[in-house]
Amino acid sequence: MFDLKIIYTWVIAHHSKLFYVLCNDAKAFLKSVAKSVTLIEAAGGLVKNENGEYLFIYRHDKWDLPKGKIEKEERTKLAAVREVEEECGIKVSSLDEKICKTYHVYISRGEVVLKKTHWFKMRCKSQIKLKPQKEEGITDARWFNKKHIEPIIENTFPSIMDVLVKEELVGEVISH
Repeated sequence: MFDLKIIYTWVIAHHSKLFYVLCNDAKAFLKSVAKSVTLIEAAGGLVKNENGEYLFIYRHDKWDLPKGKIEKEERTKLAAVREVEEECGIKVSSLDEKICKTYHVYISRGEVVLKKTHWFKMRCKSQIKLKPQKEEGITDARWFNKKHIEPIIENTFPSIMDVLVKEELVGEVISH
């Protein structure tokens, strides 16, 4: 029986960034893991403006995409838009198709937590001044041109890279 609490504690203790699990049925495996720990569902977006630039936030000393927890009874798409608007002080003009789902693990109040995030493409019309949500630990929000996202690539989370690869903002990334 796979125990994420034990494995994740070991990974952290050994300063590993990634680990792989080989299994026959990834979906079934993920379901069993999700039942063994606290699962938090979140939603967010990759927002593109009229100039073809993409919105990123700076939180916890890393570049990130705006996202947040889905509230009880809230629809995933509405949560994604709400979180993006709250975290950046913008108005989303259109919500487009779903990009993907990502999963990552962290420790909150001594508990191992699995976060499942639903990512959507979004658009924002105007070049309004961004307002990072300081109470959420966001210290900066900026538009980046696809050709100039090196700072993001150099300092972001693996799950964010998954979204960027899926949307072809960066090529396939191989981590060692």
